[in-house]
Amino acid sequence: MSLKAVLFDFNGVIIKDEPIHEQLIEQLLIEENLRPKRGEFRQYCLGRSDRACLNDILLRRGRFVSDAVLNALIARKTQAYQSLLQTMSQLPISPGLEDFILKLQAANLKLAVVTGALRAELEIVLNRTNIAQYFSGSVTGDDLMVSKPAPDGYLLGVERLNQMYPDLNLQPSECLVIEDTQVGITAAKRAGMDVVGIANTYPFHMLQRQANWTVDYFWDLELDRIQEVYSRHDPQPSITEC
Repeated sequence: MSLKAVLFDFNGVIIKDEPIHEQLIEQLLIEENLRPKRGEFRQYCLGRSDRACLNDILLRRGRFVSDAVLNALIARKTQAYQSLLQTMSQLPISPGLEDFILKLQAANLKLAVVTGALRAELEIVLNRTNIAQYFSGSVTGDDLMVSKPAPDGYLLGVERLNQMYPDLNLQPSECLVIEDTQVGITAAKRAGMDVVGIANTYPFHMLQRQANWTVDYFWDLELDRIQEVYSRHDPQPSITEC
């Protein structure tokens, strides 16, 4: 077995924007005459799609909303996200990301993004930072009705890479996932993939309990070492540090 593809989460991995999303969710709740509660965003939203996040928060408040209402709330939040990013002179991209991507390109690995964010949010960031060219495909919140920790997004990511590269014959076990939340790590594990936890959103020690590898920054991630593990067919321990 060899490593053939690397699948990136988006929020908290490519861009360190979780505080932005928390601010926008809280603003949306205020506009709906609801008071944000301490710890609510972390409990219901980190690593999950806006649909799952807002639906659970509203249900917790006793509000049962139709799909049409939920779609309208998500659209408002997406527009606010795009508008806010346009005011920022520099986006909070993860340190060392582009250098790591170039290493993956040099190793002839296929790259894709698997995220609960909407495609409009993903594209504005990838295009503005000039890294869209490196990713062969993506799975976004527009494509799925289920959110992480369900494995569906990562399995669809494999399917789409195989559609683009019919000779690749990519299997989930030949993919490496980069995640920043426990929910995302669980989704990747359920899909049969090994995971690097990058400590952008949760502390190092919390991710280390679940991820195969854990790092603070992309420049700490030793690609050669990971490729060697894949080539040896060795099963990964549940806790390993690069």
